[in-house]
Amino acid sequence: MTLTKDFFWGGSIAAHQCEGAWQEDGKGPAIMDFVTKGSNKEPRTITETIDPKLDYPSHLGIDFYHQYKEDIRLFKEMGFTALRISIDWSRIFPKGDEQEPNQAGIDFYGNVIDELLANDIEPIVTLYHFELPIHLVREYGSWKNRRVIDFYLHYCETVLNAYDGKVKYWVTFNEMNHLDPQTEQSDIFTYLIAGLKYSEMKNPAVDLARIGYNMTLAGVKAVRLAREINPENKIGCVFGLNPIYSYDCQPDNVLKSFLDNDRDYYQVDAMCNGKFPKYKMKQYQALNIDLENQSSDAEDFAKGSIDFIGLNYYMSSISEPNTPVEGETSLFGGIQNPYLEQSKWGWGIDPTGIRYVMNYLYRKYELPIIITENGLGAVDQIEDGTVHDDYRIDYLQKHIKAVKQAVEEDFVECIGYLSWGPIDLVSASTGEMSKRYGFIYVDLDNEGKGSLERSKKDSFDWYQKIIKSNGEDL
Repeated sequence: MTLTKDFFWGGSIAAHQCEGAWQEDGKGPAIMDFVTKGSNKEPRTITETIDPKLDYPSHLGIDFYHQYKEDIRLFKEMGFTALRISIDWSRIFPKGDEQEPNQAGIDFYGNVIDELLANDIEPIVTLYHFELPIHLVREYGSWKNRRVIDFYLHYCETVLNAYDGKVKYWVTFNEMNHLDPQTEQSDIFTYLIAGLKYSEMKNPAVDLARIGYNMTLAGVKAVRLAREINPENKIGCVFGLNPIYSYDCQPDNVLKSFLDNDRDYYQVDAMCNGKFPKYKMKQYQALNIDLENQSSDAEDFAKGSIDFIGLNYYMSSISEPNTPVEGETSLFGGIQNPYLEQSKWGWGIDPTGIRYVMNYLYRKYELPIIITENGLGAVDQIEDGTVHDDYRIDYLQKHIKAVKQAVEEDFVECIGYLSWGPIDLVSASTGEMSKRYGFIYVDLDNEGKGSLERSKKDSFDWYQKIIKSNGEDL
C-alpha cells in the first residue's frame, strides 16, 4: 500500500496569522485583533481595547489580503495540490450576529478560492480557526451561550452556499480539543479557542465544559447542514493531538499517561461515534456540571458524524508522574524527553509520534486522516541571499517518512499532508515573526518592519521534489 495518486500535498494557513487588513472592507474586530506580540519567554497580552502604543500582529499579518495572488503562484510553483485556508467569521459578519453578510468579505474569499482553483489547488476551508467576532464574546459570553451555536450555523450556511460547487472539503473547527474542565489552563489557550481568559472565569470547570460541549454540538450541526446544502461536501474537524508518554513503567504512571493522553479525545469520540460519550457525561455529573443540553442534541450527534479527521501534529510529551520530579518542563507541560531533540521553543521533535497518533486514530475510528499541520518553528538566518534551512528539511523529511510508514506498513488511510505553514506567518502562541515555519521567507521582523518581500528558502525546492515524486524522493 502506497500513497494514492490523488494524495493531497500542500500547506495550511490561518486568516488571523496572515491576512492583515484587519479594518478593511467592512471587517469587524475579532478576538485575535486584541492580542499583542509576545515571545518565547513573555506571554502575549490580551487587551480590552486597542492600545496604539502596543503591537498587534494580526493587524498586518503578512498582508496575504493584498498579496494572495503572488503567494498562491508560489504554492503552485512548489506543486501544491491543496491549500487549507480559514475564513475569518468577522469578515463575513462583522459582529457575528447580523442577518445579512458583508459582501466584501464574501467577495474576498471567493476571489481567493477562484485563484486556488485556477492554479489547480484544492481549497480546504476551515470555518473557525481562532477567529471569533469580539462582539459575540462581550454581548453573549462566547461559546458558554448556546445562542452562539445559532450564529455560527447562520455564518456556516452563508459561506457554504456562497462557495457551493467550488469548495468540497470543509473543516468545522481547528483545535477546539484542549479545554478540559479538570485541568488548569493558560489565558492565551482559552482565549485562542473561545475569546475568554481562564483567570477571569468565575467557575472554570463549568465554563470549559459548556464551551467544549457547545462547540462540539455546533460542529455536528454544521456537518448536517453541509450535507443538506450539498451531499457531495466532505466535512471534517481538525484536532491538535500528540502522544503523552509515561514517565516510566511504574503502573500508576502508565495509567496516568493513558488518561492524560485520552483527555483530548472526547470531542473526537463525539464527532466520530455519533453520540456524546457517556464517560464524559458521567464525569460532568460527578462534578455537578449542568451542560444545559437538550434532548434534540442526540439526533444532531447521531446524524452529524464527520467524514475525515484532520490531524495537527508537532511534538510528543511526557506525563508528569504521580510523584513529582524536578525537571525542565515544555511549553505545554510534561517532562522533557531525554531521548528527543528539542526545538528552540521547547517542543520535543518526535517523528515516531505522528505515526503513533495516526495509528491510534485510524484503529479507533476508521476514518480517512489528513495531516493538516506539521512543521518546525525556527529562527531563520539569511546567508548568501537565502535561507539554508537544512534543519527544517530534516524535520519534515523524518515526519513525512513516518506518515508513509503509517500508510504503507500499518495500513492507515491517509489522504493528504499539509505542512504548517508553507509561508512565514505570525505565530499564534507567541505572536512572533521570528518563529518561522515556511518554505517561503517573508521580509518582516517582530516589530512589524520589513518590505514583506517573498523569497524561496532551500526547503522550497526540496518540498517541490517531494511533491513531484508523490513522496517517493525522500
